[in-house]
Amino acid sequence: MLKRATDLIVLANREPYRHERDRRGELVTTRCSSGVVNAVEPLLMAHSGVWVGEGIGDDDRRAAATRDGLNVPVDAPRYRLRRVWLTADERRGYYFGFANSALWPLCHRTAVEPVFYADDFRTYELVNRRFADAVAEEASSRAPVVLVQDYHFALAPALIRRQLPLSRISTFWHIPWPRPETFSICPWSRGLLEGLLGSTSIGMQTGTDRMNFLAAAAQLPGAEVDVPACAVIYKGRRVSVGVFPASVVWDPADDEQPSAPECRASVRRELGLAAETRIGVGVDRLDYTKGIEHKFLAIERLLERKPSLSGQFVFVQLAEPSRECIRAYQLTRERIVETAARVNSRFGAGDWQPIRLLEAHHSSATVARFLRAADVCYVGSLHDGMNLVGKEFVREREDERGALVLSTFAGAAQELTDALLVNPYDVDAAATAFDRALHMPPTEQRDRLRRMRATVSRNDASQWARSILESVMPAEAPIVERARSPIAAALAPLAPMDQLSYPPLAASDASVS
Repeated sequence: MLKRATDLIVLANREPYRHERDRRGELVTTRCSSGVVNAVEPLLMAHSGVWVGEGIGDDDRRAAATRDGLNVPVDAPRYRLRRVWLTADERRGYYFGFANSALWPLCHRTAVEPVFYADDFRTYELVNRRFADAVAEEASSRAPVVLVQDYHFALAPALIRRQLPLSRISTFWHIPWPRPETFSICPWSRGLLEGLLGSTSIGMQTGTDRMNFLAAAAQLPGAEVDVPACAVIYKGRRVSVGVFPASVVWDPADDEQPSAPECRASVRRELGLAAETRIGVGVDRLDYTKGIEHKFLAIERLLERKPSLSGQFVFVQLAEPSRECIRAYQLTRERIVETAARVNSRFGAGDWQPIRLLEAHHSSATVARFLRAADVCYVGSLHDGMNLVGKEFVREREDERGALVLSTFAGAAQELTDALLVNPYDVDAAATAFDRALHMPPTEQRDRLRRMRATVSRNDASQWARSILESVMPAEAPIVERARSPIAAALAPLAPMDQLSYPPLAASDASVS
């Protein structure tokens, strides 16, 4: 085992490394690139600790050599990865069911309505218990620092606190928090709030999200909301609610990485484009919140207005398949594919097609290459907690060229005010913004990118992670000492939280492992 510098535990649905067989049948380790992994892993790399996440498949299980886990990164271990195993039925009910067919649409303003099934919620509760148990098993002190990530684990903070009453729990909610009248649609809204209020602090992406959460908490019987202090007092405990905009690791392109001109030439060769073709790029999961179909409609409107762009411009949409077993996602993909085909049929000529839809898992290196190649990056979220693609584009453009078109409904719009901000539902306005981006003078591109790069570099992923840690730890002590300090003990609750408000598991369910 690695020597633990501090009792720091990260709880996240996604694991930072996965194991799979290569073409020769050998077990290989692949780093998973996601916003959560990129933002949180540096903390564990610096302080050691444990990442608790779901293991997927037989290869992950074979690689978990010790107590369902292993030390990672494999070539130079810095922390422990603890894997939790779920059955197919459990994953269906917890992840595809309650988390992504109920909570995800509940929290996003789109045309897709949430669907609530009691069995799905009971599985969600069971899985949250399983992960909370794993956190308690991995803790090497009575007062660990636990960073709980996202809507998959709304119940986990209270469940962890029952076993580790002195723990310092920072929960970060990555997606939007809905208005209280919307949140109350969920039949188990009270239980979700009680679960989250087991935290020491709760982090939100924007001030609007925090305001909505406080308004929802104010409706919880027995809760007192201190609005000026942005805190909730519940069952004798005070929980702070902060705003911590998620960000990207600031590692701008260096001399070893392809330059923007090299990336542009590479993308043109790969797609068979003429040397002077202008390139627009979008990077999204195939999700109904991302507004991909609306992007294509804006491009259609642009081509109607500016026929001179025929053969001169291509929009490349990197689209990663997502939650393909959920019907709403299947319908979203069908509409996206159909719209792209229709626009290409209407405006395409010869080998030229205005929209290139590339459906696949794209590596972080591939995404970076396309972002560096782009004349325009378009983030068209219909509703998003943050959306890091715009920040990634800003980070990659060390050449200070290119323009960012950004939806006002993405949390990133509150920071990246030098982007061309648009309402993605307003197809004509989005087309106008796209046209302006394509014709933006180089000096204006430079000035806008310089300001945005300063913003992102100042508020990068490390700053986000530090802010989350500071929300639960005394600022005057280094993290290695804080978890066991007298100050931390004095601030901890006197007793575990009471039973949550939703019905307890049946005896036959409680023993499932």
